[in-house]
Amino acid sequence: MALPDLDTSVGHSFGLEVDGITIKQISEVTGLKMEQDVIELKQNMADGKYVVKKLPGRMKAGEVVFTRGLTADNSFEKWVKDSRFGKMGAARKNGVVVVYDYEGQAIKRYKIMRAWPKALEIGTLKAGDTSVLTEKLTVTYEEMDVE
Repeated sequence: MALPDLDTSVGHSFGLEVDGITIKQISEVTGLKMEQDVIELKQNMADGKYVVKKLPGRMKAGEVVFTRGLTADNSFEKWVKDSRFGKMGAARKNGVVVVYDYEGQAIKRYKIMRAWPKALEIGTLKAGDTSVLTEKLTVTYEEMDVE
C-alpha cells in the first residue's frame, strides 16, 4: 500500500541490494547524495550590463556509508578484498538502497552505479562493554539515480 498523499515516510526500515542479494540488517545509511558542478558564465549584455549565469555542470561522484551490527555474514569483507587486490571488474557493482514503508513494501529506491568499497571499519572493541559491535562500509560510487 502506497503512502497517502502528503504523508511522509519514517526511515526505520531499509536495505541494500547488490548482485541480487538483499542485506536488510543495515542500521544506518549516510551520504546518499546527488550533486553536480555549477558552471558560472560571465558575460556583458548588449546594453553593457554585466551578468553571471549559473549553468548545470557534470554530475559528481559520491560516497555512502552503510552501518550494520557485526554478524557472521562476510559479504562486506569479500567485497573489500576484491577491490583491495585490484579485481575491479568484480569489485565495481551496481546496488540499490531500498526504503520500505511500515508494511514492508518498497517506497523508494536509490540506485548507485559502478560502486566499490573504499573502507571497512569495525566498531570499538572494549572488554566488558555490552554495546552492539558494528561494521561500517564506506562505498564510493560514480553515479546515483532515483528509480
